Amino acid sequence: MKSSRHRDMPKVAHRNPEFMESAPARPIRILGEYLDPLVRLRREGVGDTIVMFGSARIEPRDRALALLKRLERARQGRGTPEKANAYRKKLRAARSAVEMSRYYEEARELARRITAWAMTFGDRPRRFVICSGGGPGIMEAANRGAAEAGGKSIGLSIELPHEQLPNPFISPELSFYFHYFFMRKLWFAQLAKALIVFPGGFGTMDELWEMLTLMQTGKLPRSNLILIYGRRYWDQVLNWRAMQRWGTIDEHEYGLLVFADTVDQAFERVRTNLEMYHLKLDNDLQD
Repeated sequence: MKSSRHRDMPKVAHRNPEFMESAPARPIRILGEYLDPLVRLRREGVGDTIVMFGSARIEPRDRALALLKRLERARQGRGTPEKANAYRKKLRAARSAVEMSRYYEEARELARRITAWAMTFGDRPRRFVICSGGGPGIMEAANRGAAEAGGKSIGLSIELPHEQLPNPFISPELSFYFHYFFMRKLWFAQLAKALIVFPGGFGTMDELWEMLTLMQTGKLPRSNLILIYGRRYWDQVLNWRAMQRWGTIDEHEYGLLVFADTVDQAFERVRTNLEMYHLKLDNDLQD
């Protein structure tokens, strides 16, 4: 039985949950979100990454089609006008989900092709490893495609008020969970040689602008690739040329963007850029 003196001993600071969760300990938590990925990525031999962004809300085609068929089979009945209107809204959303599901399948196939090609360089180090935000939708598609090629992939998940679990296709040893958005963004940027941006919402645009700003200001090499996938979507959401016409960006800065509308186009543009600029490895994970 422990003596009363032993029971009354104060806790070592780093083993004291109350202190570690406190505001003064925030720098320690931030440092942990840098060092843990650093150690684990180095242990797994990751040399560099290809980051794939896009909406968490885009469904696989089979799931989107199944929902649409269930709604189409459902009887609208003799409900109130409000119920009828709600049904029509659900039906429109389901049809839109089927249309958008093409991007899930294309992200999956693109990640599979990039991973199969990257694996030809061996695993000491692992080159051009697919990296996603770790969640569902396009993120899941990216990790899934890499897994189908037999390769490893990274998931950088984020703690959110609404639970978002890491998708099941991330390599378990390369699954990370962040509290701080800015540390997660650092790990997106630090090893990336290319960023592929599929249709997405606020989060996708936040990450895109972050990368564009880092390249525009020279914090990331301009030889890195930013590929915008799906102009039918993006040209309605963002008027890229308007920024140039208004003088807020110039032609050279507009030239930071590369576009693709098919998996074949995207794969060739990614591979060409990587072969031209990035076959020689140079990053912060190498000793």
